[in-house]
Amino acid sequence: MVFSLPFRRSKRIAAFALASAFFAIPAATAQRLPSSVVPQHYALTLTPDIQAAAFTGVESIDVDIKEQTRSITLNSAEIEFQSVAIGAAGRTQTAVVSQEKDKEQATFTFAEPIPAGRATLDIRYTGILNNKLRGFYLSKTAKRSYAVTQFEPTDARRAFPCFDEPALKATFDVTLIVDASDTAISNGQIVSDTPGPAAGKHTLRFLTTPRMSTYLVAFLVGDFQCASGQQDGVQIRVCATPDKAALTAYGLDIAKYMLHYYNSYFGIPYPLAKLDLIGLPDFEAGAMENFGAITYRDADLLIDPRTATENEKQNVAIVVAHEVSHQWFGDLVTMQWWDNLWLNEGFATWMEHKAVALMHPEWNIDQLVARDESNTLDGDSEPTTRPIRAKADTPEEINQAFDGISYGKAGDVLLSVENYLGADTFQKGIHAYLQAHQYGNATAEDFWNTQTAVSHKPVDKIMESLVSQPGVPILTFGQPSHGKVHVEQKRFYQNSGTQPDQNRRWTLPVCFKAGQAQQCQLLTPSTTTLRVPPQASVFFADAGGKGYYRSAYPPQLYASLVANIETALTPAERISLAGNEWAQIRSSRAPVGDYLDLAAALKSDPNASVLYSVLGGADSIVDGIAATTEEKTALSAWIRATFAPTYARLGPPSPSDTPNRSALRATLFGCLGYYGNDPQVVAQATAIAAQYIADPASIDPTFGQTALAIAARNGDAHLFDQLQNLYETSTSPDTQQTALHLLGQFRNPALVRRTLEYAISGKVRNQDVAIQLAIELSNDANRDQAWAYIKTNWEKVQPQLSTSTGQYVVQYAGTFCSAESREDVRNFFSTHKVEDADRALRAAIEAIEGCIQFRQQQEPNLKKWLAAHPLQ
Repeated sequence: MVFSLPFRRSKRIAAFALASAFFAIPAATAQRLPSSVVPQHYALTLTPDIQAAAFTGVESIDVDIKEQTRSITLNSAEIEFQSVAIGAAGRTQTAVVSQEKDKEQATFTFAEPIPAGRATLDIRYTGILNNKLRGFYLSKTAKRSYAVTQFEPTDARRAFPCFDEPALKATFDVTLIVDASDTAISNGQIVSDTPGPAAGKHTLRFLTTPRMSTYLVAFLVGDFQCASGQQDGVQIRVCATPDKAALTAYGLDIAKYMLHYYNSYFGIPYPLAKLDLIGLPDFEAGAMENFGAITYRDADLLIDPRTATENEKQNVAIVVAHEVSHQWFGDLVTMQWWDNLWLNEGFATWMEHKAVALMHPEWNIDQLVARDESNTLDGDSEPTTRPIRAKADTPEEINQAFDGISYGKAGDVLLSVENYLGADTFQKGIHAYLQAHQYGNATAEDFWNTQTAVSHKPVDKIMESLVSQPGVPILTFGQPSHGKVHVEQKRFYQNSGTQPDQNRRWTLPVCFKAGQAQQCQLLTPSTTTLRVPPQASVFFADAGGKGYYRSAYPPQLYASLVANIETALTPAERISLAGNEWAQIRSSRAPVGDYLDLAAALKSDPNASVLYSVLGGADSIVDGIAATTEEKTALSAWIRATFAPTYARLGPPSPSDTPNRSALRATLFGCLGYYGNDPQVVAQATAIAAQYIADPASIDPTFGQTALAIAARNGDAHLFDQLQNLYETSTSPDTQQTALHLLGQFRNPALVRRTLEYAISGKVRNQDVAIQLAIELSNDANRDQAWAYIKTNWEKVQPQLSTSTGQYVVQYAGTFCSAESREDVRNFFSTHKVEDADRALRAAIEAIEGCIQFRQQQEPNLKKWLAAHPLQ
């Protein structure tokens, strides 16, 4: 599954904000089912009544009973039982049903013991089509409602009583009785379509599924329209509501490529006869990997490539690649329990980049990976991080496991291990792992033991140290001498006030740059020296930018790296070095001026991702360290003086621009307009924005959207009305989402209030309300007004927050930077609870405390640097 995040610049730019310490939570009551009853097969017949927002269900579950019993417990939520019976050993009994709603469990008790062996439960029940974006729920367009599903992690139980745990796999026969004018989609192909049983209805029966977990079942009902094709003998469709059916072609091409690539890479053919990808108007996550029927938030699947930005096209490719890879990692082979969620999400995150990089080499995906890894390392350097594998027993704990640890860190660890072993050896280990566990479940040990056996290298020790321990190692190198270098490792914290964890050590592959190649060695907890490759022109200890650690160098070595950064390091390595330097600044191990000097050294870098990464630090200096108008004004002048010449040399957009050149121009233009406050750029942006709104095809989309963002930041009520109208009338999901998010950029207080009122008016989808409020909280100019509004109108805000996205409001309340605000945020959310947000609150408080300390320690350094760099 991919989660949709508050900012579209990168799918994972804010992924870490939801990560926090599992081990800091008091022990919760486990809600696991007894192991004495094991499901084998479900037969489900569901009849949704979309108008009444309800459904009826008839269900048979074939089970194996391990020992004689008089009761069976399974999962159920928001279900009303009409009757329950069991057939076993030639007799049928009716059950007495009792429910524990707090545990989301139902127990069936029988008068006579049920012997060990095979039995069949027959259940009749009713349920609701809820508005919570989970379970069996309603998704709506302006014309009608749809009945759709989202079951991961623990919501299949809202659609049918079931053994709702990932290891309790079974096969499924799904039958849907729907209106004659509607169709339906499920995991398998339609095998029959017959009229009735009532007038105006027809019955669709689907092919029996492979063995799979309950959270991967899907059924969707409505008037979907699909574009179809074939790849490797598999029928592939991309489906949408009728108003968006014209936007399916791009996603279909991506899906066909990905299916073929994964068939080849994994060595196991896709196991179903069809693969559907369905865009939904109301969908909380970014996408969900239901076996054979992947569902998407429509903006993450449906675009027009003629008017989409490169980032929007890249986003769709990455999300499709992620979910299609899950058909193997997650669906075919599933983690045993949610504490090893990373076996699903970390693998898909690692795999998505590999696949998209091959399909689109012009996108420089290796630089995006380095950028994302640096963000992940930053988040994992907070005290409230957690191990990759951590306790997840209750639905609340499980929901909060879908964070930057399970996705970003786990994917980065896999990348580091692959880099150490070599791509071919690592792929052989993947083959062996999938072959051994297909249609079953696996643990972390299953994976790393397989890789150890295949590679004959200590992958088990490397991965165990990175999976089981929280945090980030920092490797401090000495001056190389006689072919060796002294190295010390300890846990790194971004907040310099955190006491070092002196006893934490890792087993890590460390790869030194050796000319155009790399030389990898193993650093163990007892290692203090490593060999240095003799042919290196500079000493750099993260070749390729793929190591999961921070690095610190002696001043002379660091100075040499900066002096040769454009010639001796690859773009990904430059991003790694910039991330390391930002970490030094953030932890106050170096003065902030060092980072500004590095940014200046990279001002003419020809790679958009390199400058984007560097300017992200400059952004944080403007918003985080600079506390006075004078400091912000001086930084704006420095940004203009440093980066305006590079922007000018690029010239205007041209049809011959590469994706990188287009992104580079937009990055510099945005920086000059946003943080440089360049009056010429602001004026140019206003003119371009007007042209872009009038005729999007007349402007390079990447440049046009950047101009629109700058114009909105300086915009008036007329532009606000135009964007609001775009959101309400456009049939393009990306256009709608961009327009909505840009409403959060206006800084006029009256327009800020309009944005906040609009967000909770009912005209903004629930999936977007929290994100819109988070954008306002992240805007330095609007933060105080937004926070005051949220607190004053909480009784209106809270009902608009969907199940998981409410965490964003808590998370972005952590963008304040004062002790008074810290206590205000702490006190407010202690008495105004947000579902699944206890860890987000801890992280928010920590972020505010970190900002206070960061500003206190680095503002004097900023003043000193600005005084030493006066601008004429």
